Amino acid sequence: TSRRARPRLGAGVWRVGALLLPPAWRLRAPGRAFGTAAGRGGSSGGGRLVLGAAFALGGSAGLCLAARQRLREHSAAELPAGSLQLTLYQYKTCPFCSKVRAFLDYHGLPYEIVEVNPIMRKEIKFSSYRKVPILLANAGSPLQLNDSSVIISAIKTYLVSRRNSLEEIVSFYPPVKTVTEQGKEVFEYENKYWLMLDEKETKRVYPVNEVRVEEMKWRKWADDWLVHLISPNVYRTPKEALASFDYIVREGKFGTLEGLFAKYVGAVAMFFVSKRLKKRHQLRDDVREDLYEAVNEWVKAVGKNRLFMGGNQPNLADLAVYGVLRVMEGLEAFDDMMVHTNIQPWYQRMEEVIEKTGV
Repeated sequence: TSRRARPRLGAGVWRVGALLLPPAWRLRAPGRAFGTAAGRGGSSGGGRLVLGAAFALGGSAGLCLAARQRLREHSAAELPAGSLQLTLYQYKTCPFCSKVRAFLDYHGLPYEIVEVNPIMRKEIKFSSYRKVPILLANAGSPLQLNDSSVIISAIKTYLVSRRNSLEEIVSFYPPVKTVTEQGKEVFEYENKYWLMLDEKETKRVYPVNEVRVEEMKWRKWADDWLVHLISPNVYRTPKEALASFDYIVREGKFGTLEGLFAKYVGAVAMFFVSKRLKKRHQLRDDVREDLYEAVNEWVKAVGKNRLFMGGNQPNLADLAVYGVLRVMEGLEAFDDMMVHTNIQPWYQRMEEVIEKTGV
């Protein structure tokens, strides 16, 4: 399906958009959260269904890992010729995928969407990287980009500066191997919030250095903190957990039996998982309070004298925060957030500007 900006409903009606993640929670070591256990076939039958459904919600702790890689020949053939051809492999309900879509839509970049089945994931069998989002980009040579923040930084750099090929730009974001407290080796991109621009280009995008520092700070905040508040809030009660999984199954790519199993078993499982997440991230008993505080912190940072953190137009931090928050649309947590925080004016402006620029 070709996508630009998503259609907007009438005033006062919030779209049911993307949905949520369960941040990294290991059902069993050494799997990397829900996605890894499911991807490796580490659990049987029903377990894979639950894990896959949960992974469709985002299945990450805020950091998608692994390096970009050259596409296999058959994958490159799927991309039509053109200056910048894009194909996004996603779970519609993944907040990191939502971030990428918000960025692409705002910049008016046409792209194809391939919805991935969270159980079998046969749509991304061409890739050794088994998580989403994956962006296939063809700007003269085919490339695979992984990690939502790397995708956004690399494509933004390419749009601003045409001095370098996209392939060269992507090479500026090498993965760095690190070891977690549990002794597991993972890959991280230490410079993923940087745009790789020369001095003249940097001045054009960031008139003063403080603007760039602010943008990077809040992009990182969206990945490292805001994203962790989603699951505990949308799975806060059994009723909310069931409503969340009902939406996941309805909007995701599930078979009939897969969907039924994932909806009911997944809702029960994620209700209890959310309690563990609350403890892990040291959230309050009423996790809504943490959500409200974070959202109001963002609104305060934007301030009363700016339409967006980027000024008259959104910057990459605006797009990241919007992309994460909109995964709750249509759920009780989203409605509560709109009522009990000051986010609504900014959020509506984001919807309007993406609709306008994405057409």
